[in-house]
Amino acid sequence: MALPKSKGWLTEIGVATSRPAAFAVFLVYGIAWITLGNGLEWHSFATLATWGMTLVIQRAEHRDTQAIHAKLDELLKVAGREHLMKVDDEDAEEVESRREEIRRRG
Repeated sequence: MALPKSKGWLTEIGVATSRPAAFAVFLVYGIAWITLGNGLEWHSFATLATWGMTLVIQRAEHRDTQAIHAKLDELLKVAGREHLMKVDDEDAEEVESRREEIRRRG
């Protein structure tokens, strides 16, 4: 179980990796690694390629998630169920326990 203090910053790290600034950090780090290290050897290239693709995937996933949430928020407003929109503010563990509670009731 995550510590109460770690909930917010773990989520923030995930969101930060989907921002354009993460790509800038990646480029600076990659250039420094190639310049100050042993150049662009195969393991350096593989590591940088993996990290770069991880950022691309994270960005695409975050965009898709935000689009889905925007659509769901609009549907919840129309249905008069705005209180369900607050679930987005909860941590993963809280959402999981809420889902388990709903499953037990239904």
